[in-house]
Amino acid sequence: MRVINSNIVSLLKNFFGLLPSESIVIVSGLPRSGTSMLMRMLEAGGLELISDGARTPDEDNPKGYYELERVKDLDKTEDTSWLADAGGKGLKVISFLLQFLPESHHYKIIFVRRSLPEVLASQQKMLERRGTEEGTVDDKEMTKLFTDHLEKIEAHLTAQQNCDVLYIQHRETLNMPEKVAQQVNNFLGGRLDVEAMAEVVDQGLYRNRT
Repeated sequence: MRVINSNIVSLLKNFFGLLPSESIVIVSGLPRSGTSMLMRMLEAGGLELISDGARTPDEDNPKGYYELERVKDLDKTEDTSWLADAGGKGLKVISFLLQFLPESHHYKIIFVRRSLPEVLASQQKMLERRGTEEGTVDDKEMTKLFTDHLEKIEAHLTAQQNCDVLYIQHRETLNMPEKVAQQVNNFLGGRLDVEAMAEVVDQGLYRNRT
């Protein structure tokens, strides 16, 4: 019996458009990196999302967070049976939890990269609005922590045979939404409405620029 390399199988499935309907679509990145914007784009494009609305829109994310509470327990529980119904749907998973995704599924991960000074500025604004800015780590130390984390998680994703990853830039998404929407659509098999995806990108929400 001839054994076919798993990477070749993955390429063939992508070519014939089979993989996207089977894979779980993950939107990830650091907190405050634009993941909610990407979820909104996917929703506008026609992808079914998995979220529970437990975290309601607020001043920091006026158009919604698109989160699922049980995702936050990926590092605390071995029960991930609920992911069996997530194939072909979109799910938001913060970058710190990607390593806890079970290997029993295939993932198409859209990872949003954003300038770290902008991420830190956005996080600081959120903390100030919530009145919890006391005792936070200074920007220099946080930059080091985030940089180390991103290097480790990207190395981890590279080593996973069950993960395909598309890295996109937050600023480019805002400045050239049609281009990024097309990249995302191509990555997911060409089944989304690119024009609708681009239309929901709101420059007015780009409030922490460097």
